[in-house]
Amino acid sequence: MKNKTVLITGASSGIGKAAALLLNETGYRVYATARQLEKMKDLEQAGIWVMAMDVTNEKSMVAVVKAIGQEAGAIDVLVNNAGYGSYGAVEDVPIAEAKYQFEVNVFGLARLVQLVLPAMRAQRSGRIINISSIGGRIGEPHGAWYHATKFAVEGFSDSLRMELRQFGIEVVVVQPGAIKTEWNSIARTNLLNVSGATAYKNLVEKHARMLKAADDRGSEPEVIAQIIAKAIRAKTPKTRYAAGAGASLILTARRLLPDQAFDRLVLSQMK
Repeated sequence: MKNKTVLITGASSGIGKAAALLLNETGYRVYATARQLEKMKDLEQAGIWVMAMDVTNEKSMVAVVKAIGQEAGAIDVLVNNAGYGSYGAVEDVPIAEAKYQFEVNVFGLARLVQLVLPAMRAQRSGRIINISSIGGRIGEPHGAWYHATKFAVEGFSDSLRMELRQFGIEVVVVQPGAIKTEWNSIARTNLLNVSGATAYKNLVEKHARMLKAADDRGSEPEVIAQIIAKAIRAKTPKTRYAAGAGASLILTARRLLPDQAFDRLVLSQMK
């Protein structure tokens, strides 16, 4: 699929930025999007098309897809990477914040899929790569809303994959483990701000320490960028790719252990 057009969301940092740079270097026509253009100046200097887009803003998404269509034709690959983690005990997190997390992580992703599909169907080819998380297969305390969004992305992707097979459009899920990005620090900060002084304080402090340790041991974003490139290049891609620190081990444990045993394993890491 070299020389094809790729749209990447959440490209101002982390996985999205690493993927944009790698795909550009290997011959793809890359459109990198994020809310803040100034954070993508290095991408622009590398020859990548950068565009401001907010995945919670309908007009913004429509405008970007239309502009790319007029300039480059159909979007051949959509990499839905934009997302964030907002942690806190369920009792403490305002429902408005929970809804916003769904807007970013699920509904923005879904709306972009809707927008790129007509052109993909017309050419009877395309690839949609949804960046989920190992958190789409497991739960943890204080992450209920984040994990709910990623479980939703997993189910959405499975259903979409079957719908689009008839049109030659493939759907791939990427499940990162611990990755060194700003995601972890944002999640930790939110966790402590929301629940660090509530009835959940004791476990929250332990959880924050665990997240910090996981960040220190995390893989570089380029690890996931390589997986995204692999999923694009593959003639017949896997439906799921898990990569990054701890991903395979954690998913294997979840598959093999009963619920209560897995709960104990997760809680045992919060010291």
